Amino acid sequence: MDWSLRACGRHGHVTYSPDEEALRSRLRAETVLGEAWRCLRCGDFTLGPPRGSGPARDAPVVLRGNALRDATVLRLIAVFRWMKGVLVLAGAYGVWRFRAERDAVQRAFDQDLPLVKPITDQLGWNLEDSGVVHTLRSVLAAKTTTLTGISVGLVALATLMIVEGVGLWLLKRWGEYFSVVVTSAFIPVEIYEITEKVTALRIVVLLINIAAALYIALSKRLFGLRGGRAAYDAERHEASILEVEAAGLAPSRRP
Repeated sequence: MDWSLRACGRHGHVTYSPDEEALRSRLRAETVLGEAWRCLRCGDFTLGPPRGSGPARDAPVVLRGNALRDATVLRLIAVFRWMKGVLVLAGAYGVWRFRAERDAVQRAFDQDLPLVKPITDQLGWNLEDSGVVHTLRSVLAAKTTTLTGISVGLVALATLMIVEGVGLWLLKRWGEYFSVVVTSAFIPVEIYEITEKVTALRIVVLLINIAAALYIALSKRLFGLRGGRAAYDAERHEASILEVEAAGLAPSRRP
């Protein structure tokens, strides 16, 4: 059994009876065990009645060719979003723990900083003017309510990323809209961060997010782009016809 048949074994055969006689005759076969229909996914014949019927343009679009490529890209983006969501949740947990143990951290900071200063002076690094030290002092001086708000905000952000990933992984149109809106909302923030300090990581993250938002919006014809939903549905119908025709012309593997 080849790979395509094993894939259908996991996900189920996709059979369809088109109204067009020429196509239907190439997708149907009579056997001693009864009628069999060609699977649109793997091209093999499977016993039993078709799972759907109607015009060829309404046939299901199986995940192969362009549809499989688009699904792969969307699911890669979903995994990237989940990874970011997990990191943000870890940050939220760290802030929450710090909120509860800030006094101990403050004492350790006050005790250890003078011990490190002679070493940094030998290296020519002014520790008092360090951005890291200023950031730590600002965090230590923050109010408990402020730290709580930061932790809650990080949890909310992580939730958005996880929900976005779910929508993209399931290939839902609402997930595509959700992804473009959420990603675009953070692009100005990422640009501002780069103007404050340019780093390779920030530039890479910004480019990935811009590319992801543009790819989803253009390829899925969201927000009226490239003809909008009507053009997207027409494209899917055309793909359905091509899939049915390709299955009908495939070499016969009758049971």
